[in-house]
Amino acid sequence: MKQISNLKIMKNKEAIFGIRPIIEVIKSGKTIDKLFIQKGLHNESFAILWKLVRENRINYKHVPVEKMNRLTKKNHQGVFAFISPIDFYNIEDVIPNLYEEGKSPLILILDRITDVRNFGAIARTAECANVDCIIVPEQNSAAINSDAMKTSSGALNNIKICRTWNLKMTLQMLKDSGIQIVSCTEKTNNKIYSVNYQIPTAIILGSEENGISNEFLKFSDEKVKIPILGNIESLNVSVACGVILYEIVRQRLSL
Repeated sequence: MKQISNLKIMKNKEAIFGIRPIIEVIKSGKTIDKLFIQKGLHNESFAILWKLVRENRINYKHVPVEKMNRLTKKNHQGVFAFISPIDFYNIEDVIPNLYEEGKSPLILILDRITDVRNFGAIARTAECANVDCIIVPEQNSAAINSDAMKTSSGALNNIKICRTWNLKMTLQMLKDSGIQIVSCTEKTNNKIYSVNYQIPTAIILGSEENGISNEFLKFSDEKVKIPILGNIESLNVSVACGVILYEIVRQRLSL
């Protein structure tokens, strides 16, 4: 196997920099978690990389040169990337396969959950509850790094993670595929126990700070909340995830 140059470990994350090395990484089939591109970068070599970035729909962000120089003091040529420790799946491929296997799909959707340890804990619970896949947006989502892998206790190696550029379109695709959308939110009087989860279901969880985006709440077939009996107004999102998923497990085990 050809050795890829300019590879190093930064804060437990595998990183790569330089135009040609990143091109080699993409062509090798490795998954780029995040790509930083220096603002105003234009040259013939970058044009080749940019074409690959667009074709492979790689998550990228334009940043000033000062940010690039903080990432590495070496000759980065205006590009720097973190390599994902897992591969990602296309939800458009996952759903038909689940139906072909005779399953009633159970999908988890995370809206703007950026805390790495919460994400890892959610993945661990989801794998234990036999969730078929987790959908996350390309932007405003927790990095899948060594901390996430550790917190998930290896679950991220055993559950499909799907990333989407347009979560709104993905929600519509799920609805068109016969999957009910259930939002776990405080903006309702309905309890989590009031819904039939034995049918194909996708659960949306939102960030602890802002909850689920209003535009996604509009897509919901059901809105439910976990009853809170104490003085604290809400649960940690990873704990809330466990509560609702195991209500689903309870219902599905009763079949």
